[in-house]
Amino acid sequence: MKNQKGFSLIELLIVVVIIGIIAAIAIPNLLAARRAANEGSSVSSLRTLHGANVTFQSTAGNGTFAASLAALNTAGLIDSVFSSATTAANAKSGYVYTYATVAGPPSTFTTIAAPAIGTGITATGTRAFFIDESGVMRVSVGVAGATPATPTVASAPLNN
Repeated sequence: MKNQKGFSLIELLIVVVIIGIIAAIAIPNLLAARRAANEGSSVSSLRTLHGANVTFQSTAGNGTFAASLAALNTAGLIDSVFSSATTAANAKSGYVYTYATVAGPPSTFTTIAAPAIGTGITATGTRAFFIDESGVMRVSVGVAGATPATPTVASAPLNN
């Protein structure tokens, strides 16, 4: 048995254990980064929605806000992915959007963005967001492992 080359079983086991430790450290950070990205996308989508709705009100709406997300899509102000993100099956970046409007006068609208899956390690977000015609973004923070409460006009403003 001359010149045998290769790794011993012990050396291979040590490498597997080291890879396992690195994975145990990296996976929670990866999931947290994904949740943060989903939340950032949701905030950006709500800001876009506010701008689209103000544009709709001053042009096609004749002083009233759009009756639905589909109406904003038809007017070409938001895309079809956003306008159909009203169920968990069609969630946009892990968030589901609930839109409501009152014709007025004065015309008003509210939109709530809630995580499609809100608990545990598979959570798509830990915060829910709210915006209305005032343009102030509001947030409701969930307790660890629980779905966040539905935010309202009385919720705390988002500080970013």
